[in-house]
Amino acid sequence: MVRVRASMQELIEGRRRHGFVGRGAERAVFRANFGLAPEDERHRFLFHVHGDAGVGKSFLVREMEQLALEHGALTAHVDESVTGLPETMEALSRRFAAQGHRFKELDRLLAAYHERRHEAQSAVLAPQDTEPPGPSAAGLTVARAGLLGLGMVPGVGALAGIVDPAQLAQGADRLHARISARLRSQEEVRLVLAPQAVLTPVLVAELSEAARAAPWIVLFFDTYERTGPFLDGWLHTMMTSREYGALPSTVVVVTAGQRPLDTARWGGFGDFVTELPLGPFTETEARGLLAGKGVVSEPVVAEVLRLTGGLPLLVSTLAEQRPADPEDVGDPSATAVERFLKWEQDPLRRAVALACALPRSLDLDVFRAAVEHPDGERAAGERPGGEGTDGRRPEGERADAESGALFDWLRALPFVDGRGDRVRYHDLVREAMLRLQRRHSPRGWTERHERLADVLRGWREEAGRGLADPDEVWRHEPWLRLRLEESYHRLCARPRAALGDALHATVEACRADPAAGRTWARMLQEAGDAAGAPVPGALGRSLAEALADEDGVGRAMELLLARPELRGRARALAHGVMARELRVAGEYTRALAEYDRALELDPEEARVHYGRGLTLQSLENLPAALAAFDRADELRPGTAWIIAERAETHRLAGRVAEAEADFDRAVVLDPTDAVALASRGVCRHALGRFEEAAADFDRALGIDGDYLWALVRRARLRRDTDAWETAFADLDQAARLEPDSPWVASERGDTYRLAGRFEEAVAELGRAVALAPGYASALASRGASHLELGHAAQALADLDRAVELVPDYAWALVMRARAKRRLDDLPGAYEDLRRALAAEPDADWIELELGSTYHLDDRYPEAAAVFRHLLERDPGNESAMGCLGAVLHEAGDHTQALAWLDRALAADPDYAYALDRRARVLRATGRTGRALADWERRIALGGDTAEARRETAALLIHCGRWEEAAARLAEDPAPGPDDPLVPDRDQLHVEVLRR
Repeated sequence: MVRVRASMQELIEGRRRHGFVGRGAERAVFRANFGLAPEDERHRFLFHVHGDAGVGKSFLVREMEQLALEHGALTAHVDESVTGLPETMEALSRRFAAQGHRFKELDRLLAAYHERRHEAQSAVLAPQDTEPPGPSAAGLTVARAGLLGLGMVPGVGALAGIVDPAQLAQGADRLHARISARLRSQEEVRLVLAPQAVLTPVLVAELSEAARAAPWIVLFFDTYERTGPFLDGWLHTMMTSREYGALPSTVVVVTAGQRPLDTARWGGFGDFVTELPLGPFTETEARGLLAGKGVVSEPVVAEVLRLTGGLPLLVSTLAEQRPADPEDVGDPSATAVERFLKWEQDPLRRAVALACALPRSLDLDVFRAAVEHPDGERAAGERPGGEGTDGRRPEGERADAESGALFDWLRALPFVDGRGDRVRYHDLVREAMLRLQRRHSPRGWTERHERLADVLRGWREEAGRGLADPDEVWRHEPWLRLRLEESYHRLCARPRAALGDALHATVEACRADPAAGRTWARMLQEAGDAAGAPVPGALGRSLAEALADEDGVGRAMELLLARPELRGRARALAHGVMARELRVAGEYTRALAEYDRALELDPEEARVHYGRGLTLQSLENLPAALAAFDRADELRPGTAWIIAERAETHRLAGRVAEAEADFDRAVVLDPTDAVALASRGVCRHALGRFEEAAADFDRALGIDGDYLWALVRRARLRRDTDAWETAFADLDQAARLEPDSPWVASERGDTYRLAGRFEEAVAELGRAVALAPGYASALASRGASHLELGHAAQALADLDRAVELVPDYAWALVMRARAKRRLDDLPGAYEDLRRALAAEPDADWIELELGSTYHLDDRYPEAAAVFRHLLERDPGNESAMGCLGAVLHEAGDHTQALAWLDRALAADPDYAYALDRRARVLRATGRTGRALADWERRIALGGDTAEARRETAALLIHCGRWEEAAARLAEDPAPGPDDPLVPDRDQLHVEVLRR
């Protein structure tokens, strides 16, 4: 077998690495860990490197990573460039992909997270649906015919277990629908609201899969003093519990920061944690490093040891210069910068090293901007020989080549981290260089930072071209990065003058995303420290502490509003962001007060009007909410999210036509917007334009076939048009997409109930309740299904629980009234009906239920009074007309009964219940021909026609029309054994045969 030789580059790199001297004990401990099986009690799963700046933490971490690679490990390295958990997981995924292990599912979810996180805000606290819980227009005939079981569909479907039960029955269906409408599935709802809960199990699963291909996986988290606030708790949970799944035992985690681990969190896990505290090099280690670089002269070594105090970064930097004489090291008063650059004789390189300390990080473009004067001259003059023979500046290609060479030289300096696309100075070195430049030439310091800021502003403006929405730039990473660094340099140049603008930008960043806010907090802190300005530095630290929590934006706004530098529109926006956080917390009254303060400062801020509108929706002040959205639309015409929210408010206010018009505008703005299409479909459904509604739902689902909310709403449409098979097909698909969704289970169960499949309804609604035990509407619907099956006691138990959860749940109260009536608790039934009517005093369907109950109990005066009261409020209510006619008929007032039934059928000729009741009045008054015509019309309408057929046959017999009666009886389908009409039907057969 031919042995494959290592390449030249590999051998050179190996020799360089083996020049690493010191930290032998730490390296030995880490190396030995790979020789211990995970089951061995001596094996450690977490190593924490900690020590002061400059002690070599990052250098040791890189060496540990190389050791891991030598043992066949897959590795990933994360540093302070990440600002939150999603960004951390992205960095891990990129590193594994570079090693040939793509985390496809994690990448898919991360892409969805970035796409959806900015859509979540309006959906999370969108106001609740106020659609009446009754059947649609298509189902009205069935509802009218069923006066003995008059009732409406409960407000099914909620994000049960996430929202308060009281919100659940007052329209929590709407809450879930709005979240789903914006985010399309429960997975995306959870992804945006709790990304770590969704992403981490997937990361763990991806790591488990990768672990099949490698003996070890080692994850490195450097600069932990900055990333620990959001990583530490997450790592602890992932490593010590099964909340996110089973982490492979071959995973080893290495963290490195300035402080020891938090003993309150990690103190009980010492059996799998090794702490590696780092201090200055021992004299032996420092001498070894110097010797490895050829520095062995005792006077030189002694001077290096005295100046550096054994600090590894300083020892390494001086060793790289290979001083041969103590004079080369410098006198004891030499500055830190002189220590780093003393042996660099080229003045251009010295100037470049100093100039490049000003930016926080560099790529080649920033490098060129840092080392060039505005007129194109070098920062410290031309390199000797850099000009042509005629004294002119070299041409572009030569200049670019020289810049590239200088940049490569800079990357190779020992205090520069050259990994990745951008390079960074070590903090200890950069701080010294910044301090030197600021003190040596304050005016030069200001001019250089302002020049960098101006360059970055030009790049930023270029990056922002084509971004029409002002908010879009704050979600555009290239623009945001340039804006951040521009603010940093302006703060460094003139801290006092630039602070107001920087605070404004910080508010905008916090508004866009807490992770962005953390980035700006860090920038304020670093700019304050660099410029020697205590105010931005201290504020940055306080903001970073506040924003370490995912819900810390409100606290951050309090800190910003306490600063007098935040003025005018910026201050107004901060009040607006504070209001949003209060609204998210459900503190609507306080939120409204904050929005009002914002508008006092800036009446023209459309986003504040928009947020105020959402808050007013939540307070159920829909006219004021519409006014707020109108104003927002005036200020920012053609903004889709404002138009969509106003459309929803119109719908909530019962102004469905106006809602449809706004959704039309949204669809025009973006014909591929599945949310707007589905929402317009809901409006068209409510308007009875079923074909157009179906077309909208089909278009939305053509764009996104897994759009859960659209699937469920199309199922409702199909249900209401008696397309039961396709309705269940949609709900089955929804259940496949979200098998553990209580909302989908409730919708599916309620559709079974409406289809008369009560046993299946009980089972599916039971599944919804098992998934969300406090799901009031699922309990109520299951209770109604039990009632249809004759299980009155079980029905009462479910309905009692639903009402206990939501005392003013009108539909549940009406259903419970029916259950109590079935159990002969008539006083209890009437009490529940009165409570339901008090909860919804303008609900026609509850008054119809109360009047019908009086009718069933032969309390005709009370029944007639209820129906007349309803007709006073709604003179065109044909259901009330029909019910009043029926009551008057049984009370013996045939004339008035006929008049009301005529009015009802004039309003709706297909009103089946009114046809049946008018036929009875006509028969009672001797108008048999007209009575027979009404019953024939009723039979032609379809549905449950058994009673109408029996009454027709009886009237034909009464009229002596025996053959017609026999023919009518022969048309009847064979009744079931439990059919209550069997005795009457048999008696009619006897009458016919008797002739």
